[in-house]
Amino acid sequence: MTATEGPAAAGGEGPETADGDVPGRSRGDTVAAVVRQWRAVHPGLDTGPMEVIGRINRCAALLQQAEDAPLRRAGLTRPEFDLLGALRRTGHELTPSELARETFSSGAAVTKRLKQLTERGLVERRGDTRDRRVAHVRLTDSGRDLVDGILPAQLAYETAVLSGLDGPELGELAALLGELLGQLEGRLGALRA
Repeated sequence: MTATEGPAAAGGEGPETADGDVPGRSRGDTVAAVVRQWRAVHPGLDTGPMEVIGRINRCAALLQQAEDAPLRRAGLTRPEFDLLGALRRTGHELTPSELARETFSSGAAVTKRLKQLTERGLVERRGDTRDRRVAHVRLTDSGRDLVDGILPAQLAYETAVLSGLDGPELGELAALLGELLGQLEGRLGALRA
């Protein structure tokens, strides 16, 4: 797709307006303004990837800035909740390295979070009977109750964040993002190996 064709030609949604916007699409997002600026200085530039990746990055940044109210009220950060959630949804003990893989975190970050969660009585560690270097982590009853209490409120909060999209749009977006994520995990995972 060339910059002059824009996303309309690829998506079949019709021609762009003179300022590069596709009729029926939001003109108010910041990425659209960035794309218009790039097109002004590089008219032949294919900005299609920027339009997708830029919007994903901007959405992620905004979602991270908007603190999760239910988590904040419980005194948890999103990464701490992700650790607790991994232990709850898997239903069994995990090692710190398994938790790092489950939560896409570094080992050092997991160690720090586990220390804080242990001090709060939400998780407990036990040593491996065969290898003293290995620890196994599990939720305490308090940790399990906290996750079970927060999860419905957190999902309601996330539903409110996405309330501008209707059911079919949300399903389509989830499917497209799932397809992209699967491709990236395969491609980038192979590059790291």
